[in-house]
Amino acid sequence: MPVTPATLPGGTWTSEDFTVTRLGYGAMQLAGPGVMGPPADRDGALAVLREVVDLGITHIDTSAAYGPVVTNQLIREALHPYPEGLHIVTKVGANRDEQGGWPPARQPDELRRQVGENLETLGLDVLDLVNLRLGDAAGPQSGSIAESFETLADLQQQAVIRHLGLSNATAEQVAEAQQITPIVCVQNMYNLAHRHDDDLIDRLARENIAYVPFFPLGGFSSLQSSTLSAVAARLNTTPMAVALAWLLQRSPDILLIPGTSSVAHLRENLAGAAITLTADDLAALNRIAE
Repeated sequence: MPVTPATLPGGTWTSEDFTVTRLGYGAMQLAGPGVMGPPADRDGALAVLREVVDLGITHIDTSAAYGPVVTNQLIREALHPYPEGLHIVTKVGANRDEQGGWPPARQPDELRRQVGENLETLGLDVLDLVNLRLGDAAGPQSGSIAESFETLADLQQQAVIRHLGLSNATAEQVAEAQQITPIVCVQNMYNLAHRHDDDLIDRLARENIAYVPFFPLGGFSSLQSSTLSAVAARLNTTPMAVALAWLLQRSPDILLIPGTSSVAHLRENLAGAAITLTADDLAALNRIAE
C-alpha cells in the first residue's frame, strides 16, 4: 500500500519524478558500534524503520557500507515489499576495513560491485538515488571525479539507477558532475557551526537541487554549544530540535536525515523539527558561526 505522508515539518520537496518529505531518516545508527556489525536490539531497529513509514516519512538514507550491509538488510526485513512513494537513497564510493575505517572504493569495477550489492541487499531492481561518496573522514578533497561519476551515469543509462547525487563534495566537483549528467542532491556536512557551504546551498536552491546536511550537531565548540543550549532552553526544547528547525528554515531545498535507533527519539526529532524560530532566535543562532 502507498505511503501517505502526514503533516511533517517542512512538507515535501520535488524534483521531476522524485518527491520526498523534507524530514527524512538516516539509517546509519541502526548498525552496531562504529557502524559495524548488527544492532544490540534487532527488534528495536526494525520497529524504528516501521515507525518511520507509519509517520509518513518517505526518504530513508542508507548504504551497503553501513554494517557492512546491516542497515540494508534491516530495511529489507522491516519494509519489503516497499510501499509506493517510499524512496530509499544509498551511497557508494567507500568500503569498510577490519578497523572500522572507510577506505575509498571509487574505481569503476568497485562502484559497479557496490551498486549491485545495494540492489541485492535491499531487494530492488533499480535504485532510486545513488550518491557518490567523495573525500574522506576529514571532509571533501579536491580532484576530478569524472571517471567515477561517468561510471554511475552509465549505470543510470542502463536503468539500474534513477537519480544521482554527490556526498562529501566540493563546489567544483558538483559543477564537474553536472557537466556529465544532472544531479538531484548534494549531501555534505553542514550545520549552525559549520556554514562553509552557504554559497553552494544558495546556488543549488536556484537550480532546484536538494542539499542534505549530515551531522546537525557535529563539530560544535563549547561556546557554540552553550549558545545553542540557551536558545533551546528558552524554547523549552532540545538542542537537536533547534538545530533541525534552523536547517529547515535555512533553505526550502534542504532535506534532513537525522538518525536514531529509538522510536521515542524518532518522535522527538519529528516534533522538535516543527518548531518555528523567531527572528530573534535566528539572529542568536546565526551568530554561532561568527
